[in-house]
Amino acid sequence: MTTRLDDKVALITGASSGIGAKTAILFSKLGSKLTLCGRNVENLEAVAKQCEEVSPEGLKPFLVVVNDLTNKEDTKRLLNESMEHYKTLDILVNNAGILLTGSVQDLSMEKYDLQTNVNVRAVYHLTKICIPYLIASKGNIVFVSSVAGLRSFPNIAAYCMSKSAIDHFCRCLALELAPQQVRVNCVNPGVIKTECHLRYSMDEEKYKEFLKHAKETHALGRYGEAEEVANAIAFLASDGASFITGATLPVDGGRSVMCPR
Repeated sequence: MTTRLDDKVALITGASSGIGAKTAILFSKLGSKLTLCGRNVENLEAVAKQCEEVSPEGLKPFLVVVNDLTNKEDTKRLLNESMEHYKTLDILVNNAGILLTGSVQDLSMEKYDLQTNVNVRAVYHLTKICIPYLIASKGNIVFVSSVAGLRSFPNIAAYCMSKSAIDHFCRCLALELAPQQVRVNCVNPGVIKTECHLRYSMDEEKYKEFLKHAKETHALGRYGEAEEVANAIAFLASDGASFITGATLPVDGGRSVMCPR
């Protein structure tokens, strides 16, 4: 199999739930050694247990609890502790992010700053300090963006802007690091069944309607599962994607190419 990650050391942010959790479990199954970052200690430990169970060698992930990736010292601590534990870094999966809703007129500047700081500035900083180690290992980076980085949607302008920034960061960084043989790619999920919307913008009833509406907004007639995004991330991180860099890969059931009429 070309999608193997044997002995590769991967750092995954936002690994305590959703896409990050499923990516961690899949990476472990494919032989990767993991540093998992998240805010929820209980969830992070539960994910680590699942990773250990599916690991071919029974490897237990190294866990780093970080409450605020926008805090530069917390971000430095995450990387330093991972490097102290493994001495190397092969894969960085920038998955952590938030979704804040509201029109341009309604969303406060405080919430705009929070959206941008978490989804862009914190990602930029962690990536920046990881680059020297990824150059040394000729590793790679996978960003988790969104279909909202590729297409425009009302009432989430700040979120769309943050994800569009990540997409362009991916392309620019791919060009910068290509001479050092470090690949940089991005996945752009459509509506994926996770806790993200429930955590930040919807109650249970609205979320059910939102998922139901996905049948109409996605060409394949359904929402996606976190495992499906994890599969794409694992491929891009593996040697199977050895000649792919600077790509933004929609994992969206065709939503980004739809033009309802």
